[in-house]
Amino acid sequence: MFVTNILRINSAGLKIAGLFGGTAFGILGVCVPFIAVTKKGASLPFIPATEWQMKNIEHGITRHVTDRSNFIDIGSGDGRITLLGADYFEKSQGIEINRWLVYYSALKALRSGKRNTKFFRADLWKHDFNQYSTICIFGVQEMMDNLELKLFDELSPGSIIICCRFPFPNRKASSVIGGGIDTVWIYRVGASSNGATFMLKRAPSLSLYHELEVYGI
Repeated sequence: MFVTNILRINSAGLKIAGLFGGTAFGILGVCVPFIAVTKKGASLPFIPATEWQMKNIEHGITRHVTDRSNFIDIGSGDGRITLLGADYFEKSQGIEINRWLVYYSALKALRSGKRNTKFFRADLWKHDFNQYSTICIFGVQEMMDNLELKLFDELSPGSIIICCRFPFPNRKASSVIGGGIDTVWIYRVGASSNGATFMLKRAPSLSLYHELEVYGI
């Protein structure tokens, strides 16, 4: 009887351990696809853009981009920025190393009816960006130095680079939009910077957006 009870307890313990173990692996399986490690070793967690970041990016496109031929979002995540680009460019693409986010974004594009979009899985360090007129990047600080060298080497003069969250460390942006974590830096390849700063601000009691231009910063 005593041995039987021990066996029952051990069996129950194994079932509980298996349940917790399966749950842990399930959570890991859900979380891991949203974190990628680049060739340079920098972790790229998928963090959705805020409403203000989206507005600042759109403002940068409408104000500073004249060549509306080919747009790409580096690390396209859930696809929202690529879908935004589809409203302004002939072609709008998203490069993403995580295949599940590529599938998710492609499905969103299909449901939205925006046929000028394309999402593909690739390592950004192995991809040549010279075909694009405008690039958007949500980077991490550790990768911005190498990314700066790569993009300014590959892109044609006049191309626009929109950096979110972190600027390039060795170049002055031609324009800065917003502030804090929502800041967007605009770079024009082959052009000198005019140092303009643009801030979208919400009026204290109104849901209107105002633009403040400060030169010489």
